[in-house]
Amino acid sequence: MALTDLQLKQATPRDKDWKLADSGGLYILIRTNGSKLWRMKYRQDGREKKLTFGRYPEVGLREARLKRDQARVEIGGGGDPARRKREEKVAALIRAGDTFESVAHEFIAKREAEGLAMATLVKMNWLAAVLNKSIGRRPIAEITPHEMLSVLKKHEGQGNYEKARRLRSFGSRVFRFGVATLRCEHDPCAPLQGALIAPKAKHYAAITDPAELGGLLRAIDKYEGNYTTRFALQIAPHVFVRPGELRHAEWDELDIAASVWRIPAGKMKSRRPHAVPLSRQVLAIIEQIRTVNGGSRFIFRSMHARGRPMSENTVNAALRRMGYSGDEMTAHGLRATASTLLNESGLWSHDAIERALAHQDHNAIRGIYHRGQHWEERVRMAQWWSDYLDQLRGTH
Repeated sequence: MALTDLQLKQATPRDKDWKLADSGGLYILIRTNGSKLWRMKYRQDGREKKLTFGRYPEVGLREARLKRDQARVEIGGGGDPARRKREEKVAALIRAGDTFESVAHEFIAKREAEGLAMATLVKMNWLAAVLNKSIGRRPIAEITPHEMLSVLKKHEGQGNYEKARRLRSFGSRVFRFGVATLRCEHDPCAPLQGALIAPKAKHYAAITDPAELGGLLRAIDKYEGNYTTRFALQIAPHVFVRPGELRHAEWDELDIAASVWRIPAGKMKSRRPHAVPLSRQVLAIIEQIRTVNGGSRFIFRSMHARGRPMSENTVNAALRRMGYSGDEMTAHGLRATASTLLNESGLWSHDAIERALAHQDHNAIRGIYHRGQHWEERVRMAQWWSDYLDQLRGTH
């Protein structure tokens, strides 16, 4: 006989759990503690199985019967609702464990194993840390485009247009990795392309006037701060590598006999090994550094963290202490200084200058051809440039 709401309300606990049957396998279990739980039993492949539909009165009689009917349709079609519910529960647990933070960490670890440059890894970890504050604990499969847009708009609203752009780009790479590893089904950042304010192109401040450059070189020689910082300031104008490449320079990368510094691919933005010819002036400075930092792994070691290179902002901070604002000169701007004055000299080919700057050739075939070219010209250019810097330091 079918159950009624009155029977359900009047059912009271006994010394043992007991049941009130409805129809089609549906029944309610009355526990000794007074709770009333909906159950359904059915047979499949000769075995009795059970389903749970929730607690009465949160799940009423009508809703319980609807759930029973839906289960019977599934069973009639060859399905197994009990097994499906178990699989859904396991999937939910997996999704809950696959948070954005955990997938982002796995993605960065993968890129590190693939040899991504250290400077790029540092930036990726910073971007991940920023996003983790908002969505780090969210299951990656549940994050929506609306949610991502809200996060990005927060940074955009603070005027950080470039930061918002980088966060969207990095987030998109993490989500695509999640799709590839079956942790989510789509990239919620993809539809947001074009939704953010495009940042204006920013150029690193650089001195390109020879007289002003001479003044900077003299100011560097008089720098009274940390000696490792002074050595970095003295070498940087000669080699004009990226600041991260300079501060991560290691002693075993130097071939003093051949007068060359060989930077491994993992430290380069282009992910290709790069060789820097060393002038007599640079070799002389290196010998001075060796007397104080020769026992460390890094040429420009940190004064505060053992086994670490100098910090990212050390050279720029030194320039500020010397009176050069961020609108006048930056560590990265020394590359623009060298590029401008070397090109203006008319003595060196554009390709040799581009190879010295380790700029990636967007023409793949041309890039492969030119990568090994211009070395002899670059060696001559490195010595001419150092001699020119000495001239500026002494005569302007």
